[in-house]
Amino acid sequence: MEQHNVQPETPQPQQPVGKDQKKLMLWIIIGLAVAVVGLAVWFIVASTTQKKALEEAVALKEQAELDMAQKELQNDYDALNNEFAIFENSRQLVIDDSVKMALTQKYETARLQIEKLNQELKNQKNKSAREIKKLKDEITTLRNLLRHYVEEINRLNQENQQLRDENAQIKGRNEELSSRVQETARRNEVLSERMTLAEKLNVTGVNLTALNKKGKKEKKVKKAAQLMVTFTIPQNNSTPVGEKTIYLRIVSPSGQLLGGGGSFSFEGASLACSAKKVVEYAGEEIAGVTIYWDVNTALTAGTYTVELFADNYRLASRSFELN
Repeated sequence: MEQHNVQPETPQPQQPVGKDQKKLMLWIIIGLAVAVVGLAVWFIVASTTQKKALEEAVALKEQAELDMAQKELQNDYDALNNEFAIFENSRQLVIDDSVKMALTQKYETARLQIEKLNQELKNQKNKSAREIKKLKDEITTLRNLLRHYVEEINRLNQENQQLRDENAQIKGRNEELSSRVQETARRNEVLSERMTLAEKLNVTGVNLTALNKKGKKEKKVKKAAQLMVTFTIPQNNSTPVGEKTIYLRIVSPSGQLLGGGGSFSFEGASLACSAKKVVEYAGEEIAGVTIYWDVNTALTAGTYTVELFADNYRLASRSFELN
């Protein structure tokens, strides 16, 4: 076989870097540096902008939450006012108005303070949590005042109702007692009347007779010289014994009193009488008592009325037909 002798390659010498290549490298480095700086600046600016936007978003969210909180508090405040108005319209009158006035003044003062704070917040574009909390605390105070107001008024109403119930019971007992007193007085009056009537002098068998000049019975009254009244005083152990004056009144058919016997006192007035007679009453029956009236005027036939009185009582009243 033929053998070929391979000659080793001789290494080529390196070419020196030219000026143009150095400049190119320099510009590349400068470009990279500028890009890095620009990127850093952009990153810083972007971070600042993003942070600012985030802060603004948070602020808007917080402000919205504060606005919502204010609206909720406004609703609570309006509800409290409505509740107070309803309670005021439906409440019962209480005796101790000074307590009600004091409570109302406290409630009104707190309500005006809330109204002032609420108006200030409405006029502000941006609210603060501190101001919202202050308003919330004021409304809480108002709610507590209203609760205390209602409890106090209810307590007073209950006390007043108890007083009214007690007064009604006392009034009922007084009316019942008054009724009993009146009933007792009435019974005592009836008993007194019965006792008085029991003591009254009684008469029975009253009769009227016309007599002529001889003292005999006369059939024609126009010819009578006397009119005789007879009666009996029965026994009555309740009648006080002693001297009794019996007064006689005879009234003619025309309604004229046949007078001439003087007068006597009866129920505070003075009455004229036809005649009178004094008897001694010992509690025993007195039969055949007679009283005479002497005729001193023309008599006519008709109905004559006979009345007997004694001890301020009308003992009898009878009518008789005389021809």
